[in-house]
Amino acid sequence: MSQPLIRAHNVSHTFPPPDGGGEVVALEDINVEIDRGEMVSLIGPSGCGKSTLLNIIGGMIAPSNGEALIGDAPVRGPRPKEVAYIFQESALLPWATILDNIKVSLEFQKAPRATRDQVAREALKAVGLDAFAASYPHQLSGGMKQRAALARALSLRTDVLLMDEPFAALDEQTRMIFSEDLSRLLAHERKTILLVTHSLAEAVFLSDRIFVFTSRPGRIKAILDVDEPHPRSPAFMTSAKFNDLRNRLYELLRDEVLAAIGKDRQGLA
Repeated sequence: MSQPLIRAHNVSHTFPPPDGGGEVVALEDINVEIDRGEMVSLIGPSGCGKSTLLNIIGGMIAPSNGEALIGDAPVRGPRPKEVAYIFQESALLPWATILDNIKVSLEFQKAPRATRDQVAREALKAVGLDAFAASYPHQLSGGMKQRAALARALSLRTDVLLMDEPFAALDEQTRMIFSEDLSRLLAHERKTILLVTHSLAEAVFLSDRIFVFTSRPGRIKAILDVDEPHPRSPAFMTSAKFNDLRNRLYELLRDEVLAAIGKDRQGLA
């Protein structure tokens, strides 16, 4: 059996006390392994450390204890040749065309100057935006901006793609279509993707596995397998299998969400 591409061993993280209060324990004793080509979602109550774990794997912050590894190498900082990010906001440069936005990222990655234009155009074509290469961000819809952000990440040709609630600002219909597109890309590209999300439907539709977090301090409460091949069709979202998985996920999360907002079952009944 091949070695997992991403591992987190005994990862814990504590943030300094805010406003003179006590320390905030965001994560506690996280142990996960993610195989090459897997799509994994991280889901749990607000403040449970999902994004913290994503940032530790991406080398944006160092854990208080334990370590993350990509391949055999411990993560000691950002690794732009191996890991790309997509955030909640597209973070496109407003003064640059969509094509140039992607080429700037390739420049930061120190990709060969001679290939940047071709690579950027191929990435735009992969997400259906090749006709908008000369457009500026303000000329695109919210969904199209996130497609451009996805193209930018794909252009870097990294093994790992980290996504921190990239659909949160989109309307429900656009999120559904974007999810279908991402599933098709996953089947074609076989990247290893970690997605932080609050959407149960999104997690079930996209994931091979779902890591369910407890309320803070975040621990892994359960791992839910989604045995459905990519690309996934709209029919999967209306299937009994999808509904059963979503219901199971809700059962796992409900008590954690109640704990996070400081209310018990009876108080919300």
